[in-house]
Amino acid sequence: MITRELRVSAYAICVEDGRILLARWVGPAGERLWTLPGGGLDHGEDPVDAAIREVEEETGYTVAIDTLLGISTLHRPYPRGTEGQADFHGVRVMYEGHITGGALRHEIGGSTDRAAWIPLAEVSGLERSEVVDAGLALHRDRPPHGRVAGP
Repeated sequence: MITRELRVSAYAICVEDGRILLARWVGPAGERLWTLPGGGLDHGEDPVDAAIREVEEETGYTVAIDTLLGISTLHRPYPRGTEGQADFHGVRVMYEGHITGGALRHEIGGSTDRAAWIPLAEVSGLERSEVVDAGLALHRDRPPHGRVAGP
């Protein structure tokens, strides 16, 4: 059986002194990928508020959102255990932000296990989610339509 799933999420791209703030996501099978701080919206939550909340949960920092960079989408099938397969569509709202307070720490009991400032020159060598590349492309290119170029 194939079920349709839609997930709307919000992320903050925080770049300072040639480094980007990332969190390491831990998947259901224990896989670990570096990702942007962010995640799914709670029902009724504004995307800006979700990005601010997620940065604090995953990194310990408070963040101010400076600008909307754009939207990245992901559409692919995913296995769903014995239940079949999901036709997954992710809509990811990307913001540029800057740190206003707090202190770097790792999330406990959440979907990430580490937070770190990573030099931009080292990002390409990381095991990472495609959301990192999409966010960096929006940050770098600033497309007027707010959309990452296709493959």
